[in-house]
Amino acid sequence: MKPRTLLQIAGSVLLTLGVEARAADPAYLDDRSSPEALVRSLYNAINRKEYARAYSYFGTPPAKDLDTYAAGYETTEQVDVVTGAASEDGAAGSIYYSLPVAIRAREASGEERVFAGCYKLRFVQPSVQTSPYIPLQIESGQLKPSDSPLAEALPASCGEGPSQTADATLQRAERLFETVYGSICTGAGSESGTETESHVIRFNYEYDSQGTEPHEARLFRFFCDRGAYNEVHVYLLANENGEILPLNFASPELDIRYENGDREGRVEEVRIIGFKTEDRLVNSEFDPDTLTLLTHEKWRGVGDASSNGEWIFRSGSFSLVRYDVDASYDGEINPETVLDYATGP
Repeated sequence: MKPRTLLQIAGSVLLTLGVEARAADPAYLDDRSSPEALVRSLYNAINRKEYARAYSYFGTPPAKDLDTYAAGYETTEQVDVVTGAASEDGAAGSIYYSLPVAIRAREASGEERVFAGCYKLRFVQPSVQTSPYIPLQIESGQLKPSDSPLAEALPASCGEGPSQTADATLQRAERLFETVYGSICTGAGSESGTETESHVIRFNYEYDSQGTEPHEARLFRFFCDRGAYNEVHVYLLANENGEILPLNFASPELDIRYENGDREGRVEEVRIIGFKTEDRLVNSEFDPDTLTLLTHEKWRGVGDASSNGEWIFRSGSFSLVRYDVDASYDGEINPETVLDYATGP
């Protein structure tokens, strides 16, 4: 093998440094599904120094041209952003949003500054549009310097439009549920006869120091479908940053062995062979006092064969803590616990 020259070595080092620099960039995010997601995408583009993409999120240009806009971030190394819940108002085929926003900008010199205020956004209803299609866009943003830490600088509300009420959050959750599950949940819709449940959950993360003010999330249970003896539900969670996400729940994958391979026979063994996630739960109930979600899935109508799950909400998410299985089709109710982190040693 021929020895490499100094020029080749230097080129290799520069290439490696370039790869490492690109690897340090935040993951690409381009999401216009909600005001919160769009503003996060805006600052993702700025952090990745993709100023043309950032500029494109505005319906009304934020500067006289792209070069002027990019020059405003010339010394900016990174921007952290938090958002509140958007309020909204509708008029003539459009929805107008007001979104509380706070950012922390770190300059190349190491100086950090916090700004807070409101973004105004507009969404033109797709049904009234022609070509070219106009997605959700930012109309304006007014952020002013703040002396408060990032989380405390976030405004409680924006504008004179509808306030950030629980109803506004529910409406956003309903739209997301319809978008994700409208074609999956055959019983979805107001005609289902089942009201959407809503629970406010106050909690702390495990890394919070003692005395930290509790965080707040909102849990929604949506009716999905109903069979002869089971009812199916979907859960969405709204966090304090204004994000609303469908929930998935861990559940064990079971290997059930019956005598002679016949499920009507005696159960020889029930083993957990792995774990999977479920986005729909059967016959579920949430207890707001214990922050526990329980399910009872009947495998047949008489209820002698079934499974029961228990998930507890802690540190911002649900953890599977207990799972019982009654795998015997013997006319009796005799569940066996196959997983138990709830009882303790």
